[in-house]
Amino acid sequence: MKKLAIYQVDAFTSHLFAGNPAAVCPLDEWLDDASLQKLAAENNLSETAFFVPSGEGCYHLRWFTPTTEVRLCGHATLATAHVLFNELKTEKNSVNFQSLSGDLSVSQEAGKLWLNFPVSTCTPCPELLPEMSLALGQTVLELFKTEPDYNLYAILDSAHTVTSVDPDYAAIAAFHPFGTVVTALGVDVDFVSRYFAPSYGISEDPVTGSIHTALTPLWSGKLDKQSMQARQVSARGGQLSVTMQGDRVLIGGHCVTYMSGEYRHTESASSDN
Repeated sequence: MKKLAIYQVDAFTSHLFAGNPAAVCPLDEWLDDASLQKLAAENNLSETAFFVPSGEGCYHLRWFTPTTEVRLCGHATLATAHVLFNELKTEKNSVNFQSLSGDLSVSQEAGKLWLNFPVSTCTPCPELLPEMSLALGQTVLELFKTEPDYNLYAILDSAHTVTSVDPDYAAIAAFHPFGTVVTALGVDVDFVSRYFAPSYGISEDPVTGSIHTALTPLWSGKLDKQSMQARQVSARGGQLSVTMQGDRVLIGGHCVTYMSGEYRHTESASSDN
């Protein structure tokens, strides 16, 4: 039996019980995929991050929802960096991750963590606009899609409309493999958003760093601004600072450790029913 460390971190918030909780599991070597998936399901958070050292200041990073592995996760990457900086006491000011979405990095500056992610390019998707309006119960002004991260971005008329959306989750799930983002101009921030991914086991994600790789260039073009403030207006809510930097997006936020403990892994865990 192995005793493995596990942390639960609230990301994109400066206080507990807000932002997006992620589990973070440091490993010396990889467990089998079945064990990783079962642990993520047991945690029952939108994502669990697992990482293994791959060099000086470098780590191989993977993310799992309760039902599947995903290509990119912002809040769990931020949480992983928070664990490295604050719990495992790495002496570096930045860490690098190898992932399914390529090379990623996180740096810390004045207590804020900054993700450095590749831009996701939105392309218009007018053919699905009527179905999306029906699924959301709101008129969608514009609809875009991104691939290979597979999200649909629905622009609505106001921040109030985004907050009040009560989607038909079965209809949203039918857009699989795409998740659904709703977004609009903000009132006291530049833009707001929410994210629904029921086909991936996440009815609504509290705060989603990865969708801001597309939201940032989208709203940067509309507002003619390079740096913006964003808010994800889920029940827990989260605050993000975003900046365009060429073909990269900087996504800044805070994290707070909620809990630390250990997971007792047995070799039979992957084969148990």
